[in-house]
Amino acid sequence: MERCDLGGRRSGPVWARRAGPAAPRGLIVNIIHSVQGYHSKTIRFLNVAFDGSGDSLLAGDRQGNIYLFDLNGNRFNLVQRTMQTCTALAFNLHRKTEFLVALADYSVKCFDTETKELVSWMRGHDSSVSSISVHGSGRYAITTSTDTAQLWDLDTFQRIRKLNVHQSVGIQKVFFLPLSNTILSCFKDNSVFAWEFDTLHCKYQLPSPVEGSVLLYKVFAVTRDGRTFVAGGKSNHLHLWCLESKRLIKIIQMPEKVRAVRHLEFLPDSFDGGSNQVLGVLSQDNIMRFINIETCKLLFDIGSPEEGISTAAISPNGRYIASVMENGSLNLYSVQALTQEGNKPPPSMFKVVQDGSKSTSETNKLIMKVTPGRSEASWKSRGSKIQTRLLKLQGNASLENKENELPGGLNKKRLRALLKGFGEYPAKYRMFVWRSLLQLPENHLAFSSLIDKGTHSAFVNIHNKYPIKSRKLLRVLQRTLSALAHWSAIFAETPYIPLLAFPFVKLFQNNPLICFEVVATVVVNFCQHWFEYFPNPPVNVLSMMENVLAHHDKELLQHLIKYNVTSQVYAWPLLETLLSEVLTREEWLKVFDNIFSNHPSYFLMIVVAYIICSRAPLLQCNQAVDFEYFFHHRNNLEITAVIKEAYRLMEATPLDIHPQRMLEDFIPLTKGQYPIFNKYPKFIVDYQAQERERIRQDEMEYLKERQLAHESEAKAEEQKAEDEAWYQKQKLLREAEEQRRKMLLEEEEKLAEQRQRLAAIKRDLKVKELQLLDASRRRFLNYQQDQLQMELKRLDDEIARKASMREQETAAAVQDVEIRRMELESQRQLFEQVAEGNVAKAEQKRIDTDWRLQVLQRLRRDDQDREKCYEELVKLLHDNRVREAELLKAMREAEEKKWEDIIQKEAQLEEEQKAAAAADEHRKQFLDDKINDALELSEKLEREDGYFERPCDLKARRTERGVEVQQVLRSGNICLNDLSAFVQSPHMSLDRRRELARQERELMAEVRRLRQRLISQAKSRHPPAHFPATTWTP
Repeated sequence: MERCDLGGRRSGPVWARRAGPAAPRGLIVNIIHSVQGYHSKTIRFLNVAFDGSGDSLLAGDRQGNIYLFDLNGNRFNLVQRTMQTCTALAFNLHRKTEFLVALADYSVKCFDTETKELVSWMRGHDSSVSSISVHGSGRYAITTSTDTAQLWDLDTFQRIRKLNVHQSVGIQKVFFLPLSNTILSCFKDNSVFAWEFDTLHCKYQLPSPVEGSVLLYKVFAVTRDGRTFVAGGKSNHLHLWCLESKRLIKIIQMPEKVRAVRHLEFLPDSFDGGSNQVLGVLSQDNIMRFINIETCKLLFDIGSPEEGISTAAISPNGRYIASVMENGSLNLYSVQALTQEGNKPPPSMFKVVQDGSKSTSETNKLIMKVTPGRSEASWKSRGSKIQTRLLKLQGNASLENKENELPGGLNKKRLRALLKGFGEYPAKYRMFVWRSLLQLPENHLAFSSLIDKGTHSAFVNIHNKYPIKSRKLLRVLQRTLSALAHWSAIFAETPYIPLLAFPFVKLFQNNPLICFEVVATVVVNFCQHWFEYFPNPPVNVLSMMENVLAHHDKELLQHLIKYNVTSQVYAWPLLETLLSEVLTREEWLKVFDNIFSNHPSYFLMIVVAYIICSRAPLLQCNQAVDFEYFFHHRNNLEITAVIKEAYRLMEATPLDIHPQRMLEDFIPLTKGQYPIFNKYPKFIVDYQAQERERIRQDEMEYLKERQLAHESEAKAEEQKAEDEAWYQKQKLLREAEEQRRKMLLEEEEKLAEQRQRLAAIKRDLKVKELQLLDASRRRFLNYQQDQLQMELKRLDDEIARKASMREQETAAAVQDVEIRRMELESQRQLFEQVAEGNVAKAEQKRIDTDWRLQVLQRLRRDDQDREKCYEELVKLLHDNRVREAELLKAMREAEEKKWEDIIQKEAQLEEEQKAAAAADEHRKQFLDDKINDALELSEKLEREDGYFERPCDLKARRTERGVEVQQVLRSGNICLNDLSAFVQSPHMSLDRRRELARQERELMAEVRRLRQRLISQAKSRHPPAHFPATTWTP
């Protein structure tokens, strides 16, 4: 047994050497997945699924590893690691490289086997997904869990519909019926509903099982044609339903060892047209038994109690069976090897129909029992009988006719006896027996010469008429038909020759020589007189069959005639297809075992026997369409009964209408060269050949012209395509330009919006900045105002202090003057006593003059102080204005014109200051003049009074006093108390003194008036500078 350990490999071969057909129990390879390490273990496989072709297999293990096994290429690949346990697989999607896997997190994912990438992720289930069913188109899928079933679109991976049921009911399985748009839903309460896929309307419901059945459906299976539905559960009974009639047609009872059914699946067959007859039944003992549902025969089984099967999958082409074992490994079986092993004698299974003791129970009438035990007595008696016949044949071998001797040491009579005992030849030796029965010459050279002629023109385009999926099979069919056409021209014109040859091509596709010779032998011997009425059907052969039918079943023939059903409808379709349309593969092989072992007329008798055995359904037909359908499709007919009926017809048919009288005995092909086959109207074939050749020539010319036209059209189309491409390119460029223009406009709009936002932000910032600057300016102005107020307050305080000081000094001067006056009074009194009145008067005059000078000096000093205060105030105001101008210059650099005005005002102020200085000089000069006038006046008065001093002395004294007064005035340190320089002569009289005091008062008043006039003139000539108020502008 070949074993493959995946281990840690991601890819590799599946088997080192593939097992042949004689493999034990049909096992090709046993696959395990072991992990080496500190604790070595084997990872269990859980699910398997085949693709649509049946040549590739997906398997998922417990750790979520998905492996792809290519059975033709002998390779395996790790296509995905899902890291979760997979609960279901599906590999028959319309995109061949994609597959669906249901995971333990209740989701379904779609992966690609080539790119190994996740295609889609479908969620929606609240419990584990137990099965995935894919529509025949591969574009839709149904996922089923215990509480819901969901329909998905595999193009968009969107959920289309959802089937919800009550929790107490529960869903067993929901799946698509093959070859139809019907969805079948099976529930835990044994109810089965059929839904229309397009509208999701309920089409029908299967009726409840018959009374007495306690079977609860758990597992289900449907034939490939979607007609038969089988259900099983915790019982050894299987229910077979006909979905067309919606009724229970059969109940199959499995052997007593079977107590529950865990899995059901039909075994496909290439010759059964989808009406599968072999059903695989996996029971609780982990053994999968394959039975024929028609004959209830146990054909073969796989698995054993020691190596039990957990689940299994059968490839769509019926070649392989993949089973997951209880130990976690994966077994791959060959169906061909299993069927060959099952066909070996002596295991003869038989059917037992349990009728009971005339019970009227419908359940007992339907039950057919499958018994795995062998009938030993029957087998022994049959074996002894056969052995006796063999001994008899060996004893009389020398007396046998030479015509019964066959190549390879076989004898035709012995083969017939074996065939009669078992009903068919062993599958393992069938091809060898056929070659011996047909006595094939195996003319390699002649066949090579036919093959070397190439493909015949009549079969160049056969793939268009017969689209066979297998390229190899199509190629073998094309070669075989071409060799037949080169051998005889009639076969190139015969429309049904591909239908006739196809079954043999499929059987002998690996040996083209044997295939050709088998077909040629069948045509020469079993198709005698078929081509005499070419191109019409063989009327003579059909007449022979009609005569036989009329003799044995006149009622059926009258029924056919009544509805205008001729032999071309009920016989010719069976003949031209060699019964391959209406029989399964096993049935067809069994029939031809008997045909090849008998006279060529037996083939016609088989056809008549098939018609007679089908009399019940035929008598129910009353439309020509029904008859045509019946003879072109498979029917539920027991082929063994047909074979027995054919033998009965061979024996019971009178010689005058027996086909054996019209047909020649079997004649094998000649060795070396194949015989000439010209049993057909040559002129018709030649005419057709000439017409075909003419048509071929015309077609060649037409093809040339069409080729030229196509070339011209192609050039035009190419030019058109180029122009269209150019226009399309221009259109795309325009669209791209327009799109870019739109994009630019959008970008410009966005930029404009951004600019607007930026401008708004800038404006806000500018406003905030101006607000901050305004606040700062206001704060600074407030500070300046506070500073100015403090400065003005300080100046006011200083002025008040100086004024108080002047008042104090004036009061002190007045007191000094009063004291001086009192002193002078005392001195006068003293001088009156000492000196004469003139001296007193002169002295008094001098004193008064000095006092006046001091008073004038004091007043001048007060004016100077006041002028200084004014100057300081102006200076402070000027400084404040200058500072404000500088601040305005810093904040408003653009306003240079105001600065020029300020400079002009400063120049004007300087001029005013200069004018004030000139006025001060003029006032000083005026005071000097007045003082000089006063001195002169005093001198004049002294001269008039006759002062006793000499005039020269008075002049000299006056000069000295003038110099002193000038020095005092220049120095500016005149003090009212300093009267020593003006001491008068004690000879001055009291009246003179009074006069002098009066004159002094008048002089002071005049000085005050002059002073006020000068001040008013100065103010009128030079008004004070007014500075404009400052304002903030943005």
